[in-house]
Amino acid sequence: MGTVSMESNVMLRLATEAFQAKNFELAAELYECQLLDYSDLVNQHELLVKWADALAFGDKLSEAFDIYQKASKINRLRPTHLENLILLAVQLRHEGNALYAEKKLEIALEKYNEAIATAPRDHLLFSNRSLINSSLKNNEDALTDAEMACKLHPYWLKGHLRKAQALTALRKTEEALAEYLFCITLDPQNKLANLEALRLLSDVFDPVPDQVQERIPDCMCLLSTRTRIKGSLTTTLSSNCNTSSPGLYKDNHINDESLTLHGKSTSQSALSCTRWTDSTDFKSACCGDKCECGVHGPSAIKRSQLAKRKRVWEEEGIAGSDGLPCKRLKSEVKVETTTWCPVVSELIDASDLECSLCMRLFYEPVTTPCGHSFCLKCLERCLDHNAKCPLCKEDLSEYLAQRRYSKTFLMENLIAKYLSEELAERQTINEEEIAELSNLNKNVPIFVCTMAFPTVPCPLHIFEPCYRLMVRRCMETGTNQFGMCLSDSVNGFADYGCILEIKNVEFFADGRSVVDTVGRRRFKVIHHRKRDGYNTADIEYLEDKKVGGAEEAELRTLHNGVYDQASTWVNSLKAQQKERIAGHFGPMPEKDLDPQISPNGPSWCWWLLAVMPLEGRAQLPFLALTSLKDRLAGIRRVLVFMSRNRSR
Repeated sequence: MGTVSMESNVMLRLATEAFQAKNFELAAELYECQLLDYSDLVNQHELLVKWADALAFGDKLSEAFDIYQKASKINRLRPTHLENLILLAVQLRHEGNALYAEKKLEIALEKYNEAIATAPRDHLLFSNRSLINSSLKNNEDALTDAEMACKLHPYWLKGHLRKAQALTALRKTEEALAEYLFCITLDPQNKLANLEALRLLSDVFDPVPDQVQERIPDCMCLLSTRTRIKGSLTTTLSSNCNTSSPGLYKDNHINDESLTLHGKSTSQSALSCTRWTDSTDFKSACCGDKCECGVHGPSAIKRSQLAKRKRVWEEEGIAGSDGLPCKRLKSEVKVETTTWCPVVSELIDASDLECSLCMRLFYEPVTTPCGHSFCLKCLERCLDHNAKCPLCKEDLSEYLAQRRYSKTFLMENLIAKYLSEELAERQTINEEEIAELSNLNKNVPIFVCTMAFPTVPCPLHIFEPCYRLMVRRCMETGTNQFGMCLSDSVNGFADYGCILEIKNVEFFADGRSVVDTVGRRRFKVIHHRKRDGYNTADIEYLEDKKVGGAEEAELRTLHNGVYDQASTWVNSLKAQQKERIAGHFGPMPEKDLDPQISPNGPSWCWWLLAVMPLEGRAQLPFLALTSLKDRLAGIRRVLVFMSRNRSR
């Protein structure tokens, strides 16, 4: 770019490195400053294009277009000059897709708005934005985008499918049908177009009558043969047992609150007349929200309320129907929980004691205040998403806030006594899962959020369901560790990160938590994976390469010089800034006597990188370096630039 000073060359090289490290704000500032050093139009044109590229990638599109316009006045912009702008549109599309997959629809829509502003003739962008608008119920906008996609690419199948879907959502049946038929013309084998066309034809030619007779089927007749036989046999058995309240549990519901409530067991007489059902078959036969079978419908809610009253009467000592007090001594209850009515073991099947969420044998069963039982971990995962009972939808906000998940001992005793082999198998599966989750080399949980560094504190606010589950698993396994990585538009998260160790967790009533962590080890990602909604990775750990002899002496000199330079910069900050930094990251660590004593290098380097005003993408290369010399040289370059920029 002509004869320029050595300082200008250094600054341009630093700008290029900042752009490659995706620190676009720093790159844009550097390119703008260097314009003053060049008077010839050719070099100015090139710098203006680079400046505009940095602004565009830094989410400043309007400013970028102004700079592109200035460059075009000097000389015509060619396709090669706009390659970065095209790459930006592709990057924004990938980011929008990732956000859509995470169900962050509003943010995904903003990304696609930026992408379309960058590339207004890309039919794929309009098609994808149409899908996002449909998900947000912006049906008119979805139709407009789909029509634009069809206009830009008239014979593209996906564009016409998007248009048909938007027309269907707007209840424009005939127009939607015509669009689906056009899709079938483009691709006769397309399943979606064929199915939707048939459905719309059915709606057009066979409308639903104004009055439809409703009939509620007899749920009992829909039960499996095995369930009906077991029910009749148990009824006969119950009639032969000595019970003071026959027929009290005549409904086929193992999760009734009168059986178990927060680990409290019922009497022997109540247990003796319990009827066992095949829960899987019964649920498949149930008729939904309007079911009158007494399990999931209104009668189940009434029975739950009666069970709650019964519990209160027992606790307060109110007399029962026979005039005798209902409250009993603890010693009597203890005897009753260890006394079992004779039960034919062949009548008990593992499916009778399955969790309705994981469809496996109950493991660490707990019972909610509304009387439904689940595996502890299954219930916790459900409450991560919604503080309501998964079955009856009763509000469990107070139950969640207290975080008192009491085991249902009656259920555990039943399983241990009658299903010992199945329980042993379930325990083995759980142990294998814990062992797999404890591995800190394979499938390591990854929190995709911010930059983290060794020895530096990193407080986190956990509110997303997937990360609630992740943190809970880290604590249950005892590792108390997980990885932290920046997000990446291609792989989902960056190829380098830092292991964080949980030091303390503070839970809030709504399930959110604040987790205090500190950085431990750096790692490189070998394989990107996913597990139960959060990211995982196979990793290998990084350590600095040690040097000796003359190289060690040179390293010590560089280390001392950069430390003094860093201390000068920190001391030059305003008092209010220093207080905020100290409150968040603590004071600057002391200089190490031996800079190579730690495999991660001096802790003050990581502290400085955390507090310097650099974006995550500019910090990431420092984390990947295994040469302390290179890391110190990079920090020195950044400090020199910041000092010069402040002096202006």
